[in-house]
Amino acid sequence: MSFLITLYTFEIVEKMDVSENLTTNKQHFDVVISGGGLSGSLMALSLLSVKAHQGKPLSIAIIEAVNAKPLSQSTSLNQKPSESVFDDRVLALSHASAQYLKELGTWTYIQDHAQPITDIHISDRGHYGKARIKAEDHLTANHGKVNAVGYVIEMSKLGLAIQKSLAIQQTLAEKSQNNEKTKASALSNVTWFTPDAIDQIKWQSASVDITLKSNTQLSASLLIGCDGVNSICRQAASIACDKSDYGQSALITNVSTKLAHQGVAYERFTESGPIAMLPMVKVANEGSRSSLVWTLTPEQAEEINALTDDEFKVKLEQDFGSWLGGIVKVGKRHIYPLSLVQAQEQIFHRMVLIGNASHTIHPIAGQGFNLGLRDVQSLAKTLEQTLADKGDIGAFNRLTEYAISRKTDHKHIINLTDSLVTLFSNEHFPLVAGRNIGLKVLNYIPAIKNTFVNKAMGY
Repeated sequence: MSFLITLYTFEIVEKMDVSENLTTNKQHFDVVISGGGLSGSLMALSLLSVKAHQGKPLSIAIIEAVNAKPLSQSTSLNQKPSESVFDDRVLALSHASAQYLKELGTWTYIQDHAQPITDIHISDRGHYGKARIKAEDHLTANHGKVNAVGYVIEMSKLGLAIQKSLAIQQTLAEKSQNNEKTKASALSNVTWFTPDAIDQIKWQSASVDITLKSNTQLSASLLIGCDGVNSICRQAASIACDKSDYGQSALITNVSTKLAHQGVAYERFTESGPIAMLPMVKVANEGSRSSLVWTLTPEQAEEINALTDDEFKVKLEQDFGSWLGGIVKVGKRHIYPLSLVQAQEQIFHRMVLIGNASHTIHPIAGQGFNLGLRDVQSLAKTLEQTLADKGDIGAFNRLTEYAISRKTDHKHIINLTDSLVTLFSNEHFPLVAGRNIGLKVLNYIPAIKNTFVNKAMGY
């Protein structure tokens, strides 16, 4: 991988005394990334091999409120740090997202923690509509026949793997100290400001000036907001959001089942709401594990969440059915309100919004993280081309090119999830009949099924 060929130096900047910071000169970076979670760490990793002018790698700063020091090369992903920016939710990675992580060199760390989705079963409880998708039946233009339409992985494992990919560069850089020629031409600097957060942003004509909570002073040619749905960057720029409350909540937990999932992901539409059961990697002393995402009204979610584990098992078995046998074990349950949040602008003067800072969508199609990953991939490509043209990475015309390139993808995915929510979270007879006919068509017409599968795989 290209990032393994190039060597980098990493520096951890700990939060210092205010008095010490007041005497520190303003530090300038090519890129400052607000947020060191999934999108922020992935953005930094994607920019490591991008060369600035005169062939020098970009200087990158990452600001993260949680103490998110990069991991060492030897750190196991099973060793969860005492404080982490990543939670225990599960992500569905599309095939295309997995390919990008392979290009970045991260896949080698997570392949043993990622469960392939070999089959997808879609059904409507109490109705005839169903669709069956098998990965082995489908071809992609660039990868031929695939053995998985996607993968399921815990967010914490993926996040730590991305940060481990960043940290390994420090080890490689240390090994290169005796090679002065390589050292002079290839070393880069990724600086973490953690735990810290942005306090103030001032936009200048040729830079962005940033003051942190610690009073540290930074400036950048480009600020990238990867700081989530309550983005500080978006708020500082007074970028308005379009918001739609779905009137739904997602009840999320991990369950163990009597029958092995065998790599099958289930999407089951019920009177109480859609149920997704995503297969997970088997771990020691555990049965077959699946991640449950149960979409309910807020009232239903609270009622079901209040059930004892045994009562919860019975209710879930009643609604989901016997596809995986009985529910053996239930993990800790969490409830998340669901809404669509979309920034009215993706860019600002010398600033870009990425991932959840730009768009937060319904989990019904499992496309949220994949959409954000494509933001990262597209922006990295735009910045690389800008520098190859000896341009300014913060120039508004270049950022506009990025925003235009992402507009269609954003629109398609948001429209898709909105349509699915309307169609499959509704018990009105015309919609029930329509979705069952649609599932039959999807199941039996190859051209439509191939289009659907390719979209699900991120192509």
